[in-house]
Amino acid sequence: MQYLAKTLFGLEDILAAELAALGAADITPGARSVAFTGDKKLMYRANYELRTAIRILQPIYTFKTKHENHFYKKMYEFDWTEYFSPDQTLAIDGVTQSQYITHSKYLALKAKDSIVDQYRARFNERPSIDVHDPDIRLNVHISRDNLCTVSIDTSGDSLHKRGYRKDTVEAPINEILAAGLVQLSGWKRDCAFVDPMCGSGTIAIEAAMFAKNMPAQKHRKIPFGFTKRKDYDAKLWEIVQSEADAKISDFKHEIVGSDKDFDAVSISRFNAGYAEVDDVVTFSRKDFMIAKAPAESGVLVFNPPYDERLDIKDAEAFYKQIGDALKKNWTGWEAWIISSNLKAVKRLGLRASSRKPLFNGKLSCKLVQFELYRGSRKEPAEG
Repeated sequence: MQYLAKTLFGLEDILAAELAALGAADITPGARSVAFTGDKKLMYRANYELRTAIRILQPIYTFKTKHENHFYKKMYEFDWTEYFSPDQTLAIDGVTQSQYITHSKYLALKAKDSIVDQYRARFNERPSIDVHDPDIRLNVHISRDNLCTVSIDTSGDSLHKRGYRKDTVEAPINEILAAGLVQLSGWKRDCAFVDPMCGSGTIAIEAAMFAKNMPAQKHRKIPFGFTKRKDYDAKLWEIVQSEADAKISDFKHEIVGSDKDFDAVSISRFNAGYAEVDDVVTFSRKDFMIAKAPAESGVLVFNPPYDERLDIKDAEAFYKQIGDALKKNWTGWEAWIISSNLKAVKRLGLRASSRKPLFNGKLSCKLVQFELYRGSRKEPAEG
């Protein structure tokens, strides 16, 4: 069966590698997505174990269309009863790049009308629409070349909702992006890992779950979309969970999160407890500008806070302090910083080893790598 895993911009190759590790075939990275093939068990595993997937779609119907009436007709012709019954609830997400059907919400509305009319004609009853908690969620996408692909969302609600984050600071980083940062850093679970400006603790918690080989959705309480389908195999789902959970292991190196804000540290500890990783990650209240490294070497990954009310001069001064602290207290380490303020990044006073374009929400960012060699000071990073 064919599937499409959706992800964030810049994480396509990471997701492809995750799918390869699960045994997926025909892996093809695309824009914010990775196509692959596999059986039902692999689809269950992908939903439960992948760290950088937003959702897993299963394409079930494709056709070319240029007109709304033709689109309605083609949607009406398909036998939807193979996938859901008239007493189930339905939601439809529409995305269109077509020059003929240009509005995504209208596309979703026409799809809904066609499906509802088919059920009403055949059974004299119809599925109810529930945009918040549907039994079945469909994704309808029309490409620039007018190819319509209708997919069933096997995930249901977004896979970034892990279930462990019970409280947050303002503007917390997305769990999928946090997991992606851990992977992009190349951390092999063979040394210490530190997030020195941890906020809600998401980066450090995702690192700890990775370190323990804990499935990304271990603590998810929201039902997966595939559990409400006609072909749901409850026994197979139990096997997938038990096999993945049996691989959870101990971790011997340090994972540390810190923040100078007391509330942030308290929230991080609270969330780590819910994630069941408080045995391998510790959170403490520290000011990074004066904090000492907990080991001779390791990996730093952090998302420095940036208040948009600050002017550029303040941001640049803040980043200069970060650079000074890195050079003074973290020699022997590798630092990865994600930021949308590339002008301020230059004030770190360090030469970047690599730069990776990403998005943090709607903000265009770069993940910048710095190798903090002992006894050397590097030139300012280039934007």
